[in-house]
Amino acid sequence: MSDENDKKPENDPQLAAKIKGSARQIWLAGLGAYTKAEEDTGRFFERLVQEGEQLENKTRGAVEKQIRSVEDRVEGVRERATGTWDRLEHLFDERVSGALRRLGIHRREDFEALEHRIEALEAELSALRDSNSRDEEE
Repeated sequence: MSDENDKKPENDPQLAAKIKGSARQIWLAGLGAYTKAEEDTGRFFERLVQEGEQLENKTRGAVEKQIRSVEDRVEGVRERATGTWDRLEHLFDERVSGALRRLGIHRREDFEALEHRIEALEAELSALRDSNSRDEEE
């Protein structure tokens, strides 16, 4: 009967040692897998950060290019609008001046021209008076 007990697996010291060794190897393999996964996760995270930075740099360049494009378009529109307003202002001035002339209302420039003519005539008149006064004195 003792031979039968010795042959049972739970009584085999070699088998127990093998199972214990296998359990330890499984445990160590699990620890190694955990450590490896942790290392790979760190490297994977760093790689994701690098790829994110590269993508950000690419998109920043594209966004800046789009901003410059929009600014250029806005400047072009602004220049066209300014030119249009200048033309409209000039056209408006011409139309108003024409309407005032038709109504017999003179522009400021017309009055200034008349003032210059009057000043010139007064100067000539004064010169003629002075000339006549000298002739009479002689």
